[in-house]
Amino acid sequence: MLHAVGSTVNALAAILPQPPAQDLDRSHTTTYMRNYMDTLDTKMPAAVVLLSGGLDSATTLAIAGADGFACHAISFDYGQRHRFELAAASRVAAAGHAAEHRIIKLDLSAAAGFGRSALTDEIAVPKDRTGDLAGEIPVTYVPARNTIFLAVALGYAEAIGAFDIFIGVTAVDYSGYPDCRGEFIDAFTRLANLATAAAVTGKGTYAIHAPLLKLSKAQIIRRGLALGVDYSLTHSCYDPGPAGGPCGHCDSCRLRLAGFKAADAQDPLLYE
Repeated sequence: MLHAVGSTVNALAAILPQPPAQDLDRSHTTTYMRNYMDTLDTKMPAAVVLLSGGLDSATTLAIAGADGFACHAISFDYGQRHRFELAAASRVAAAGHAAEHRIIKLDLSAAAGFGRSALTDEIAVPKDRTGDLAGEIPVTYVPARNTIFLAVALGYAEAIGAFDIFIGVTAVDYSGYPDCRGEFIDAFTRLANLATAAAVTGKGTYAIHAPLLKLSKAQIIRRGLALGVDYSLTHSCYDPGPAGGPCGHCDSCRLRLAGFKAADAQDPLLYE
C-alpha cells in the first residue's frame, strides 16, 4: 500500500504543472502534490483563478477556496518589469491550497511588438502621483491585458471542465483601468457564454467572479486577514528594486499602504 502511494506521488510530481524552477522551491512542489491529491478525494467543483501574486489576487484565491472550489491558479509571464510577482504567485498558490498553479508565457513587451505601457516598455513608472488616482488612465495600463488574460482563463476553464473563473479586479480603489470595471466583467461573461462550445451546447453556464469589485482596499485587506491570507508572501510594486523590494511610491504601493492604514493593519512588506 505504501509503495502504491509513493508511486502515485512520484507520478504526480512528473505530471503536475509547475512554475519555473527559479520561482519554486521543493516545499512548494510537495504542497502542490498534496493539494492536488486532496482534490482527487473530493467532489469540489473546479474554478480557474487569475493569480498575479499581488494583494488582490491572493485575497481572491482565498475567497474562491472558502467558497468550496478546487482552485486552478494561472499566472502570466507577459514581459512585465515586475516579474518578482511570479515568485510571489508561486508562494501564494502553495500557501492558498491551490490544486495546481500554471505560469503561462505570453509576451506583451515592446520587444514582441506590444509594449505601450510603463510595465512592458521603456516608459517610467509614475511615482507619488497626486489627486484622484482613479481619475485618469495611467501609463501603467497594459493594453487589453485583462481581456487577454480572461480569454486564456476561459479557454483553460473549458479545457478542464470548469465553469467558474475568479479575477481580483476592484472598481473602488483602483488606478483608473477600464478593464477593472463591472461593465467589463458583465460584457466578458456574456462573451464567455456565446463563444464556447461548452456553453452553447448546454453543458454549463460560465460565471466570471469578481468578489472584490465593490470593496475598498481596506475592506479587501480585512477580508483577506479574516481568511488567513499571509500578505508577506505577496508582491504589489510596479517598480521594485533590484532585490524585489517595493518602492513605496508607485500607484500600486501607495494604494496598498493606504489600504493597510485604513484597515488599521500593518503591511508586512519592507519598503525601500
